[in-house]
Amino acid sequence: MISVKNVYKSFGELDVLSGVSCEIKDGEVVAIIGPSGSGKSTLLRCMNLLEVPTSGEIWMDDSLISEPDPYMHPEVIRESNIYKKLAQELEDASDDSSVIEKIISERLLRGFQGFAYNKALKAIREGFKLDINLARRQMGMVFQHFNLFNNKTVIENLTLVPIELKLKTKEEAEARAMQLLERIGLADKRDEYPSKLSGGQKQRVAIIRALAMDPKVILFDEPTSALDPEMVGEVLELMKSLAEEGMTMVIVTHEMGFAREVADRVLFINEGDIREEGSPAELFGNPKNPRLVDFLSKVL
Repeated sequence: MISVKNVYKSFGELDVLSGVSCEIKDGEVVAIIGPSGSGKSTLLRCMNLLEVPTSGEIWMDDSLISEPDPYMHPEVIRESNIYKKLAQELEDASDDSSVIEKIISERLLRGFQGFAYNKALKAIREGFKLDINLARRQMGMVFQHFNLFNNKTVIENLTLVPIELKLKTKEEAEARAMQLLERIGLADKRDEYPSKLSGGQKQRVAIIRALAMDPKVILFDEPTSALDPEMVGEVLELMKSLAEEGMTMVIVTHEMGFAREVADRVLFINEGDIREEGSPAELFGNPKNPRLVDFLSKVL
């Protein structure tokens, strides 16, 4: 479904992700946990390129949605000027793999690397790259602060994108929106503006707005952290029902009980790297990483 391959992300001098790799499988619910500032939300946002990785690649199914990273493709490296130069220099002391390893470890692909190199890189781009706008149609996104359009009614929030992208007619989009509103018990709010809704209602509308696009996967960025405690339950119940229906979900969350109950797999991130992952039973019941042990002692 989604493959994150050796992703680094920096903001100026600040390194946020440091070579993260993970796989999200079809139908899987993956919870991402970790201390504040550890890179959880940045990893999630890199999955749909709301943040563009500094290096590394993001794949969806068999399509590359980020720009190709030449360091991840030996067939591209072999066509570079720097490879040919090093291979000649190290001819008596090295083999092909050690030349490639040196180029990758020292990040030597700078400047013009020749037409053959550019052709090999272009072949990957043309052969595998999927336009991000097409990919995002298959990836719903639910934000911490809802991100509803305050100047549009609930029904307009739900139908805007399917209509604008010509994925549905106005009648089809409204019929689907009403079906989803009835599901969450908010059909009577169709003509209300977001300012008239509670926090829990806003977040449930934000979730069904993602569902209105019929996505393959939904990414949740701390969906309950902006809610009052009494409103958290109604949002988590909706997410549980989606999990039971087999929706693929990636959830950055501080709700450890929810992660333990609903997730198929949990990733623990600290200082920009995945330090431990496993089933909820493994990760919560028998944590091995010392930083995870310390983290869980403070949040459970």
